[in-house]
Amino acid sequence: MSGPLLRVDALDAFHGQLQALRGVSFELAAGEALAVIGANGAGKTTLFRAIAGLHRAAGGAVVFDGEPLGGLPAHRIVRRGIALVPEGRRIFPSLSVDENLRVAEDRHRRRGRGQSRRWSRERVYQLFPDLREAAGRPGTRLSGGQQQMLAIGRALLCEPRLLLCDEVSLGLSPVVVRDLYRALGRIRGEGVTLVFVEQDVARGLAFSDHVVCLHRGTVRLAGRSPARSLEEVRRAYFG
Repeated sequence: MSGPLLRVDALDAFHGQLQALRGVSFELAAGEALAVIGANGAGKTTLFRAIAGLHRAAGGAVVFDGEPLGGLPAHRIVRRGIALVPEGRRIFPSLSVDENLRVAEDRHRRRGRGQSRRWSRERVYQLFPDLREAAGRPGTRLSGGQQQMLAIGRALLCEPRLLLCDEVSLGLSPVVVRDLYRALGRIRGEGVTLVFVEQDVARGLAFSDHVVCLHRGTVRLAGRSPARSLEEVRRAYFG
């Protein structure tokens, strides 16, 4: 039996003198989805940045497909098959939608010459029709939902096996959130493993196979999502 695709083992991380993560551990098999839940300051973004190589861990390990990632720079972790959709989306505001996507597509194509590709700009436009209609529009003229679609599409062009989505639905209307989760379901159907932050506890439980609830940098609750009650997770969420 093969091991987990992602294993986080006793991960510690600091911001200066403040310890942001304390012994965080979990694992996830290929093709599954994990919801990470917790209040502001719980350590969710630090966890994602540590997995993606953007924040150096002080202890513990991140193992992806059997290989430790400790010490690898972010661009090499992307090549291994991990892509991050960051909190705040971080698109290039002066570039158009299509130019944002071209940057990611061209950069990954140069690094992965000869490799087969599953994702292209055309497939991103099929996944997010709103982006096709806004293809020539600069990032400054996009709605929050369109920016999130663009951030996800840009990450997909890196051909990830594991997609990290920090704050999927924050500040977005229910209709947009519904459409985003439909797209994430299609992405899972392509075999992409998902780890996502969701403030809506009920939605996070409904969409995921597993849940991890962080409280002040520690894992307060973890397990299979269908086995956890909404009230149980809410108690862990608020500590």
